[in-house]
Amino acid sequence: MSFANKVAIVTGAGQGIGFHICRKLASQGAHVLLNDIDASLANKAATEIQNEKGDCLAMHGDCSSPDFIQQMVNDAVSKFGRLDVVVANAGITIYGDFFTYSPDSFFRVLQVNLGGSFFLAQSAANQMKQQNGGGSILLMSSVTGHQAHKNLSAYGMTKAALEMLAKSLVIELSPFRININAIAPGATLTERTLGEPGFAETWSRITPMGRPASVDDIANAALFLVSDKAKHITGQSLVVDGGWTSVSPSPY
Repeated sequence: MSFANKVAIVTGAGQGIGFHICRKLASQGAHVLLNDIDASLANKAATEIQNEKGDCLAMHGDCSSPDFIQQMVNDAVSKFGRLDVVVANAGITIYGDFFTYSPDSFFRVLQVNLGGSFFLAQSAANQMKQQNGGGSILLMSSVTGHQAHKNLSAYGMTKAALEMLAKSLVIELSPFRININAIAPGATLTERTLGEPGFAETWSRITPMGRPASVDDIANAALFLVSDKAKHITGQSLVVDGGWTSVSPSPY
């Protein structure tokens, strides 16, 4: 897969899955706008990619804001001339018992996970439509959109909704040769989960393939779905979980 001279935006990419998607895109020739709400994380991540000879521009900001999203798209086009690939990776997890879950937590999860992804797809698609050259959009779902997880009802709801969004937008985006898909990662070893006691051991035990996913497992799947090799794949959701959703043993 080559992304030579393709222009990509990846949100929530200061570390973890998003960072590794940026890194792989840049290593294959893409011009990458790397977003994170944390300026220090975004700058550090972009510098690391630049040190590996990749073309990467850091842009920090809250990608749940439609105004900021439009600014990102405008800046990508201003800097690189066009927009070809968008990965709506940013999302937040706010755990909580259903009986006491607060309205503030509920609406923040919806604002970031759903609103941010919806309006990023909208802004990117409008730009791609104007360019008249097609494009690829990828949404980041989760296995929690397929199987129930304790204290993650609001989060899981947003992830299931993103998969429906990918299906729904096929109707409106296909005439402009824009494909849209979703990835649903299972348990993945990231900076956050590596700090959770017992995470790797538990998910190694209950995952049929014998280990949690690595960030490269998810990034490799993402790159395929936004590559030219996947142009006829659209409206689909790809679960990357080592087989966990096929058997779904509880981690609790």
